[in-house]
Amino acid sequence: MSTKRKLSPKQAEELLTIVKERFEANMNRHENLKWSEIQKKIETNFEKLWSLFEMERTGGEPDVIRYDQKRNQYIFYDCSKETPKDRRSLCYDRKALDSRKENKPKNNVLDLASAMGIELLTEEQYRELQSFGNFDTKTSSWILTPANIRDLGGALFADFRYGQVFIYHNGAESYYAARGFRGSLRI
Repeated sequence: MSTKRKLSPKQAEELLTIVKERFEANMNRHENLKWSEIQKKIETNFEKLWSLFEMERTGGEPDVIRYDQKRNQYIFYDCSKETPKDRRSLCYDRKALDSRKENKPKNNVLDLASAMGIELLTEEQYRELQSFGNFDTKTSSWILTPANIRDLGGALFADFRYGQVFIYHNGAESYYAARGFRGSLRI
């Protein structure tokens, strides 16, 4: 992952073009929202622009899901059909990573999401995402795990099979080539 948190003008322009095209191709995800207003908000927040770039760079295909009127923020989710390809084979958190004696993954979900400036989807957000299509039909995604489950060594993940969203548990130290994570970003 890039250590600098600023995009070149060319990177910013290319990113905005990609995100605008995705926005226009998926109007069912954000009816009644206008791209021009979203673009203004993105362009005035360089750190969030960098986070959006990281979502795109790692295969998340971010798109606007809704507008939070109370906070005056647009909310982006990773909308790739399968869990983002460059965010797979990760255990859940630092504690889980440190507990592995051998065959450690390269990183963990919570640290990577934090470094990217995004948040892990909650179960509620994951279900909301699924209302816009069928995501994770061949993969799965870690979701934010309640403290009481994590304290017992577990973590939650989700996928979409047989026409339904399934929420599962696994040891937080586990990692699989087909399991990654999806994030959200408020701008």
